Amino acid sequence: MMEQQDHEMKTFFQSNTAKMMMVGFLTLVLLIPLFFVQDLITERSQRKQEVITETTSKWGGEVFCYGPMLKVPYYDNTTKQLQTAYFFPDKLTTASEVKMARTLKRSIYKANVFSAAITFEGQFATPDFSALSIPAENIHWEETQIVFQTTNINSINSEVKVNVNGQKIAFEPVASSKPNDTIATLESGRFPATQLAGKTFKMQLNYNGSHAISFVPVGKSTKATLHSDWHSPSFSGYFLPSTQNASSNGFQATWQVQHFNRPFNQQQFGPLPDLSKYAYKVDLITPVDEYQQNERASKYGFLVIGLTFLVFFLIQTLSKINIHIFQYSMIGIALVLFYALLISITEHSSFTLAYAIAGTAIVSMITLYAYSILQNRKFPLLIGGALSLIYAFLFVIIQLEDYALLVGSVGLFAILAAVMFFSRKIDWSK
Repeated sequence: MMEQQDHEMKTFFQSNTAKMMMVGFLTLVLLIPLFFVQDLITERSQRKQEVITETTSKWGGEVFCYGPMLKVPYYDNTTKQLQTAYFFPDKLTTASEVKMARTLKRSIYKANVFSAAITFEGQFATPDFSALSIPAENIHWEETQIVFQTTNINSINSEVKVNVNGQKIAFEPVASSKPNDTIATLESGRFPATQLAGKTFKMQLNYNGSHAISFVPVGKSTKATLHSDWHSPSFSGYFLPSTQNASSNGFQATWQVQHFNRPFNQQQFGPLPDLSKYAYKVDLITPVDEYQQNERASKYGFLVIGLTFLVFFLIQTLSKINIHIFQYSMIGIALVLFYALLISITEHSSFTLAYAIAGTAIVSMITLYAYSILQNRKFPLLIGGALSLIYAFLFVIIQLEDYALLVGSVGLFAILAAVMFFSRKIDWSK
């Protein structure tokens, strides 16, 4: 009786069902080192962002501008205090030329930075205080100033002056009363409001910047153009461009914004509100960087391990050659090692080259290992070909964006059909 139970137990562990259960359990166990590799990719990506942020901060960060505004002080009879009114331009034209300056490199990480030449041109109408019924004698017309708000004043590499009918008015920075305020305020010298009303002003600035550039359309009628040699713009913000044209050589975009398109008035009495959420913005992005591609590849790790084990299991079943669970473990560890090789090589080369090197190394190693196990040429070559197709299929999915789901679904359907075809005559009762 005992011998019969031992025989049944031995028969069960030699059956296809038991082997399939052990291979399935091993596949789940291999998810643990795969998760560690994914954490490594995330950690390296965060490290890259930290280094790039630190590097670009010395050159110049994101460029953000409000545009020129009039600032007129007045005496409020209600509060018995001196208050401030801000008046936005009647017409405002903004022209920006953004050129990728060079690549800043620190250690193995690179950051793309740009130089921006920005021109503001427009007209101010005569400031209107009728909304508050302020007496004319309470308005300090002689103390009118032009205000310009922006980020990165440390990266402005040109003089900050506004030209009004041939007369240049210089600006000076003003200390912010708000702690940790990233927006700096520049104010011109005082002059009579009549000196500017109805006349054309022009202002030119040169910035060093990185990542993005954005503007608040403060003009009652705002027209903006932006031209750049960067090939991958991402338009965002409150307003999208009315026209845009992008190619591998760069892009050009225009915005047309009228005052009735915005949820704020042409004049602001009291403190100037935060209008940054109404800005139009262009991000100069890298569509899919190497860490994003590595992350996407690692997410398919479970699929690659499962399909590889399935190929080995089918070959084992068809060839009647026993493959030990330890040998499955070695193959699984090699498959996980692919992603560690991929991320490490990618940091010193392109993703495509790293994928080719890591894929070739792993496929060659597993094929040679299969040859030592199976002791023939036919099945190892079949395994090498199947692995090559799996990695090629994965690479195509990673490169695709809009059609990744479609191609992935069709590919998995074809793989399932092939597995069903080759396993149709296997006797699973043994």
